[in-house]
Amino acid sequence: IKHRELGVNAEVLKTEGAVCEAVARQMAEGARKNLDVDIAVAVTGIAGPGGEEPGKPVGTVWAAVSTQNSCKTMCFHFEGNREEVRNATVREALRMIEGALSTSFA
Repeated sequence: IKHRELGVNAEVLKTEGAVCEAVARQMAEGARKNLDVDIAVAVTGIAGPGGEEPGKPVGTVWAAVSTQNSCKTMCFHFEGNREEVRNATVREALRMIEGALSTSFA
């Protein structure tokens, strides 16, 4: 879906994996363009309890917010169980949207 629907480069997925800055950025940019919206957010991460990879422990999340003028990415390392990681991810993604909107309308 990341590749087919959002335009994430298949080679990036193969070489860097799904949890990385490039994938988050490409997901957000693809969603914004393909859905013809002004702003889009995307997250990709390892919420647990499994799925840990070398250098990417459970709780690793990349998020991106894409607007017509920019795309901002951030990496987070959350603690907790799957639900706590997912909730923290949503909170931070909403903060990123809020920041992008306040910058756009400033």
